[in-house]
Amino acid sequence: MEIKVHMDSAPNWIAVALFDELPVQSGKTVRYHGLEIALFRFTSGKVHAVQNRCPHKNGVLAEGLVCDEHVYCPMHERKIHIPSGNVQKPDTGCVQTYETKIENGQVYIALPEEREVAV
Repeated sequence: MEIKVHMDSAPNWIAVALFDELPVQSGKTVRYHGLEIALFRFTSGKVHAVQNRCPHKNGVLAEGLVCDEHVYCPMHERKIHIPSGNVQKPDTGCVQTYETKIENGQVYIALPEEREVAV
């Protein structure tokens, strides 16, 4: 479903999900004009956002197994540290991370401009 998102006082913050609708220790995909972002809500309540594709073979990270602060790519089990986006050694690579914030039960991601988002 495509919806027009509302921006708060900072021009690059875009509302992408309701905090209460995010699964704990699991991922949710948000699409932003061809860009796929995976949202992860930790048991601590902290929410992180990363590029939704593994740098190895483009596995969908939101579908991966989450353990502590890591997600395992569902295709080849590459272990990625969600807060930093770094792939755990001996594998190499990283995924883009996005700053997040929660206000009034809404999750925002820092992105460059307002667009339509599929949620």
